[in-house]
Amino acid sequence: ELVIRQILTAGEIRILTRPSASTRHYSKLSNWGTKKSATHVKIINYHPEAMADPQVEQILAPLREAVRKQGLIVRSMKESNASDMEVKKAVGELKALKKQLDDKELALQPPSETFNRSKFADLMIRRFFYDQSFSIYGGVAGLYDFGPMGCALKSNILEQWKRFFVLEEQMLEIDCSMLTPERVLETSGHVEKFADTMVKDKKTGECFRLDHLIKNRLETLIKDKKQTLEVKEECKDIIIKLDGMTTEQMSDIVNKFNMKSPTTGNDLSEPVDFNLMFATQIGPTGDQKGFLRPETAQGIFVNFKRLLEFNQGRLPFAAAQIGNAFRNEISPRSGLLRVREFTMAEIEHFCDPSDKSHSKFIDVENTTMKLYSACNQMDGQPPVDITIGEAVSKGMVANQTLGYFMARIYMFMMKIGVTKEKLRFRQHMSNEMAHYAVDCWDAECLTSYGWVECIGCADRSAYDLSKHGEETKQRLVAERKLPAPKTIQVTELEMDKGLIGKTLRKDSKECVEKLSKLSINEVKQLHEFTDNGKPDPTTGLTLCKIGNKEFSINKEMIPLKSYSKTIHVEEIVPNVIEPSFGIGRIIYTLLEHTFKVREKDEQRTYLSLPPLVAPLKCCVLPLLDNDKFTPLVSMLSKNLCLKGVSNKIDDSSGSVGRRYARTDEIAVPYCITVDFDSLVEPQSVTIRERDSMEQIRVPVSEVVDLVQNLSQGNIVWNVAKVKYPIFESQQTNE
Repeated sequence: ELVIRQILTAGEIRILTRPSASTRHYSKLSNWGTKKSATHVKIINYHPEAMADPQVEQILAPLREAVRKQGLIVRSMKESNASDMEVKKAVGELKALKKQLDDKELALQPPSETFNRSKFADLMIRRFFYDQSFSIYGGVAGLYDFGPMGCALKSNILEQWKRFFVLEEQMLEIDCSMLTPERVLETSGHVEKFADTMVKDKKTGECFRLDHLIKNRLETLIKDKKQTLEVKEECKDIIIKLDGMTTEQMSDIVNKFNMKSPTTGNDLSEPVDFNLMFATQIGPTGDQKGFLRPETAQGIFVNFKRLLEFNQGRLPFAAAQIGNAFRNEISPRSGLLRVREFTMAEIEHFCDPSDKSHSKFIDVENTTMKLYSACNQMDGQPPVDITIGEAVSKGMVANQTLGYFMARIYMFMMKIGVTKEKLRFRQHMSNEMAHYAVDCWDAECLTSYGWVECIGCADRSAYDLSKHGEETKQRLVAERKLPAPKTIQVTELEMDKGLIGKTLRKDSKECVEKLSKLSINEVKQLHEFTDNGKPDPTTGLTLCKIGNKEFSINKEMIPLKSYSKTIHVEEIVPNVIEPSFGIGRIIYTLLEHTFKVREKDEQRTYLSLPPLVAPLKCCVLPLLDNDKFTPLVSMLSKNLCLKGVSNKIDDSSGSVGRRYARTDEIAVPYCITVDFDSLVEPQSVTIRERDSMEQIRVPVSEVVDLVQNLSQGNIVWNVAKVKYPIFESQQTNE
């Protein structure tokens, strides 16, 4: 077997083994130029105690110092307002140095586990947790269907999400249209900025994201022993500057290095910008252009006014929405991690911009989390374990409300079964954040694909409400009571629509619309222009540009009215704290974290999902195919259903041990077995726990309530073992 060592981003190393051609694979990875996928992946967690070794630290010290110095250079350049290109180059060099440090740190730590992706993929497809959509037609990249077990798992996770956030935080849940008019997404910036540059294979039409293609090709040249040192240095310099390059600059690089399609070797087309939204027309005429929404958040923002009214005009409050979003990825990859249609669960918490404290922060302030701050990233330091209270007090996290939601996210991920050691919160560096964002943290989970962003938690300031308010002329504001009344000067535009209509006739309606969008300062500028301009000697009108069109107007058409006003409240545009959950990524992470192989039988795999989110809570099995067992099996299944415990009956052929193995594969935490002792008084059955394979004997009259309490987390297995006797006879069947 060929072993390929691949160093990835901070937090993990992967060692990939290429299996023999006879091995069946259900998932294809994104390695260009090969259809063979990795099977064994050794995952390395970051262990701070390993870094305490003086010899290890001696090796890392020079690399840490290099990262620290480059971080200081980046800070200095930003403070001195250096050009964007210079800053991007310096940040690129910082990232390259940081990657060298991360790689060395991880290389000095022993692997903590081995993940068999081939067996995992086999289980996912065979038990139909999920599969590629339209697979009998060859499938469509980036689209996946959830089977019965995957659908139940997703429903259980979303149910827990609703309970944990919507119910416990008393949020306002809404459900908005997935079809979004173009104007809405123009205002939010998605139409202009939500795009990637791509190229096509001229013969096959296969598309590639241009920056990824260039980076992969240049990295190959850097590793090529035949290339000169000069070429390798040039390639490194291009990779560093790649993020800030224009389409024309990237096109020149493709031509200079004579880059071809990485899968066929064919020539590539000229680069084009590709908007990642799915465009459509609303209505039969096709006059109204729209898109499938790229996120669910905009539906909440445009309904802010109604939500505020429903909440009796009070801040703070939060709105939540679960729904599908769509992004037409150029080259989707990595299974459920990068898809074209996905479920999101988003929260928009609206608060006073001058008061971002949270009344329930005291409840979570002692929660310890692994935080990877922007400063630590720039200084070459690893993530730190710190309480969220300390992080907020030190200014590492911007405010209490952001910190509160980060802690709640951590608690939710622990509740549904994500491995604690494989969860961290990474702060966005300044070059990663949107210009309007105050602070942003990603909840990242370690998988066989590396650290994967599953949840974003950002302070978006007042950007979205301000933009939608400006575009629609709607007052998307809240009111804040003043400590004492105050008098203010108010200036308003009072258009003389009659005069405008009489003068401009057919152009009057368009002129009024454009004038209504002007600010008071812009109207004052028009006044100055009409005073100082050259009016038409016949009409006395001055040709003025309003918006993107010119109209002949005079000052009398657009008078300004000023007056004093006493106010008792002031209007504020609320700020928004946004936790955004990628449900598909959470599902994949959870499945991978809970995928296990039995210690003494590598052919037996199972999923150790917590009972709370397991697709089925219980399976009822007769010991043998015997009609005498049927009435009791049916009764138990019916009573479990009446208690709200999802279950199935497995009376198929095969030994009870083989049937236990089948239930393990679909993550069923508890199995009730009806045997011959169940037919005699006092009637009793056995309950088997999935992870430990231990069994206890329980009276029939108590078994349904016990399974219900176990599946809801009201009691744990160890408590049940104390109360009921251990049963061992059937252990040999496994």
